[in-house]
Amino acid sequence: MASVFIYILTSVFLVSLISFVGAITLSLKEENLNKTLIFLVSFSAGSLFGSVFFHLLPEATGEQGFNFEITFALLSGILICFVLEKFIRWRHCHIIPNQTHPHPFSHLILFSDSLHNFIDGLIIGGSYLISLSLGLTTTLAVIFHEIPQEIGDFGSLLYGGLGKIKALLFNFLSALSALLGGIFVLIFKNFEGLTNFLIPFAAGNFLYIAGSDLVPELHKEIEIKKSIFQLIFFIAGLLLMLVLI
Repeated sequence: MASVFIYILTSVFLVSLISFVGAITLSLKEENLNKTLIFLVSFSAGSLFGSVFFHLLPEATGEQGFNFEITFALLSGILICFVLEKFIRWRHCHIIPNQTHPHPFSHLILFSDSLHNFIDGLIIGGSYLISLSLGLTTTLAVIFHEIPQEIGDFGSLLYGGLGKIKALLFNFLSALSALLGGIFVLIFKNFEGLTNFLIPFAAGNFLYIAGSDLVPELHKEIEIKKSIFQLIFFIAGLLLMLVLI
């Protein structure tokens, strides 16, 4: 159990450190960054779908099949994402903000991102309680999703009026809520059904993010050459999750 404790806390801390990836935007032109981000979004979408269908759902349904409890948890993951996005404007936007694409105010971004990262911590922690391999693949899927999101969040904070140092610091502090999610799972790990709920819940969460937030961003690109590269990166994300089975 000590090793599980270390794996969970290490993984959620690494995910929190991804918040500093926004610093790379300081050395890149916006045009070049957006060109790179869209392919990261493609890879992220593929890895999230791959995590759901190659790891999370097979693990959740392996012994008991696709029963009502799994369906309820899966839909709960989708519903929670919808509610957060609808009512507190939780944004998974991956395009750097500008005057034609403004983002929500800074305090709202930080609050909603803290909730998002707390749920990531729950998901990662619950996955490690099932198995080491599931924990590692779930962590990878979260990291691949976090990279473009954190770049977008950092840009949003700058656009909202924060200085560069404050934006990095506050973004990191909000990312640390993932640690709280991981600790929550460790404290309540003996609650019957917690991990059985969290795995399909994570699948619903990933499905919503990939299908509702990432794929629509990809469809905004209509140029054939770029669309082909998007498809390649999407398949690469799927294949990475496949080879990690």
